[in-house]
Amino acid sequence: MSQDITIRITDRNGVKHEVQAPTDMNMNLMELIRAYELAEEGTVGVCGGMAMCASCQCYILNDVISLERNPDEEAMLWEAYHVKENSRLGCQIPITQEIDGLEIEIAPEQ
Repeated sequence: MSQDITIRITDRNGVKHEVQAPTDMNMNLMELIRAYELAEEGTVGVCGGMAMCASCQCYILNDVISLERNPDEEAMLWEAYHVKENSRLGCQIPITQEIDGLEIEIAPEQ
């Protein structure tokens, strides 16, 4: 039986949102941001979640998940703007029970 988890997301206007995320739908963080319409339409997930555009870049604000990036994510962030040490691509973060309590900030538009 699936259980929803709570994720705290600060949007690009500085507004904080506490959202519920299902762990049984094989979603990622980018899809969650789009589902809740927390960024202007067409500005997040431009590549469809293939780690090819960095439009879903976000900053990890707590230690719930690792800041370690996979090679595709690392390569894309190398070319992106507004990258910080705590940058990750939302499309590369699956919604699982392990990320309950995650806090992120959506990076400025590329």
